[in-house]
Amino acid sequence: MLDGRPAFAPELAQGGAGFYAEAFEELAGLEQGSFWFRSRNQLILWALRTYFPQAQSFFEVGCGTGFVLSGIGAANPGIRLVGSEVFTKGLRFAARRLPAAELMQMDARDIPFVDEFDVIGIFDVLEHIEEDERVLGQIFQALRPGGGLLITVPQHMFLWSAVDEAACHVRRYAAADLRAKVEGAGFQVLRSTSFVSLLLPALLLSRLKGHVCKKAESTCELTLPKTWDTFLSRIMACELILIRQGVNFPYGGSRFLVAKKLQ
Repeated sequence: MLDGRPAFAPELAQGGAGFYAEAFEELAGLEQGSFWFRSRNQLILWALRTYFPQAQSFFEVGCGTGFVLSGIGAANPGIRLVGSEVFTKGLRFAARRLPAAELMQMDARDIPFVDEFDVIGIFDVLEHIEEDERVLGQIFQALRPGGGLLITVPQHMFLWSAVDEAACHVRRYAAADLRAKVEGAGFQVLRSTSFVSLLLPALLLSRLKGHVCKKAESTCELTLPKTWDTFLSRIMACELILIRQGVNFPYGGSRFLVAKKLQ
């Protein structure tokens, strides 16, 4: 036990596992005010409601400060919420947001569950882990037969920049690579689309100009004046409408994938 919660990888709890634990405080203050985090939550909530409407349990691997889990809980009263994070600093913020959730310290490469959850989500976590295929295999094991998987990852290596390095990313994904790894773990892919697609030209221009925020902070591209944040939120809302209508964007800053564990 650590901080009163189950700990399955205590040797990693303080740091040294593909992320700077000190960033959680900044994230906790940033997420609600950031168009990107809010838009990603809206996409996740739509997909959960659309593809797995009967889900009674949701497990987030790498839940960070609990921003996604809190959104799922608010939209799905009564659902069992479980979150894991390798760093105890992240779990402290998650516990404040989700006092009723089951939270644990855990290494995503070694998930201590078998046939346990209806849906598992892993959002912008796989890119931090060298052994991503092992993680996907562990998630497959932890899902019930017919259970669902939701994934978001950064996309396109041509967008690689100092921001990725500051965020401790190992890779940015190609759509075909992510699909192959998910299918290789035993899943059937139900949906795969880019998002942050309508904003890709602006993102690409920023990277081509070599724009880097001071000290190349991993969150610098998400820290914007309120007017800009509102404007970009509206663009992302238009993008979500198109995704809901069945549009699969081939290019975008991120990739969203929905899959199902085969029976």
